Amino acid sequence: MRRLPPLGAVRAFEAAARHLNFTQAAAELHVTQAAISHQVRQLEQWLGLRLFERRGHLLTITAHGRDYLAEISVALDRIASATARLKQGSEGPLRITVLPSFAACWLVPRLGGFREQYPDIELKLTTSTQLWDGLDDRFDVGIRSGLGRWPGLNAQLLATESLSPVCAPSLATGREPLREPADLRHAHLLHDVPRGGWRMWCERAGVGDIDVDAGLAFDDAGLVLQAALRGQGVALGRLTLAERDLREGRLIKPFDIAIPNDYSYWLVYPDAKADRENVAAFRSWVLGQAGHGTEPKAQAEQPA
Repeated sequence: MRRLPPLGAVRAFEAAARHLNFTQAAAELHVTQAAISHQVRQLEQWLGLRLFERRGHLLTITAHGRDYLAEISVALDRIASATARLKQGSEGPLRITVLPSFAACWLVPRLGGFREQYPDIELKLTTSTQLWDGLDDRFDVGIRSGLGRWPGLNAQLLATESLSPVCAPSLATGREPLREPADLRHAHLLHDVPRGGWRMWCERAGVGDIDVDAGLAFDDAGLVLQAALRGQGVALGRLTLAERDLREGRLIKPFDIAIPNDYSYWLVYPDAKADRENVAAFRSWVLGQAGHGTEPKAQAEQPA
């Protein structure tokens, strides 16, 4: 039979010994300074040894205290690790539903970093254009495009979106180069859904003699960018999705004119999943990738 000291007192001693300060230990454990002092005294009485020397406001650890700290710190770390592994195993894989275009162009290229940071979290990624309302248990989190207001879901902004013409470098400097917006009259236009984007962009650019209804239409923004990458025409690209290809030179923006897209990209999850460790880990990681903070936005409307 194990003869163990009061574990609450052990935690109090370990925190106080690390900080050499009862006030800081109390803040870490969310208790009062008096509680830390009482628990340390209780542990000293149980052991029959002095763990600290108190000289006025100065707190020093005794030789017995240093030896004890070295042992119990390892034990507490092992308990914490075993608990985390058990909780993670009981939670199962993190199930994510993502728009196909956002998954292919933005999320998947970054997932290697998540696996390096959280090797014990298994991911199950499903791509779909259908809205997940959070009422069923198919998924734990989602990434969606919309206004950020969906009943029953927390929504945290990942990225706003702008639209601008993008194309392969060879197309912009080819037989009919793109030097000014009016040169698009010679180009093959690639359309996203909805198709009104090119009309709005041309109005902003001040050109009116371009057939904005002609060209090839796609129902997925990622496919539009793939067609542009292969020199099949000029896409009115979603710049968040095109960011990596633009940065690495596979796509270029022939003009500096961009128009805003009302819909943005959001991380969504129900309250019931908010405190799960794998959800919290993914939330922290993906918001960090997007360069945003972690405060949720209260939510109520339909997305794209």
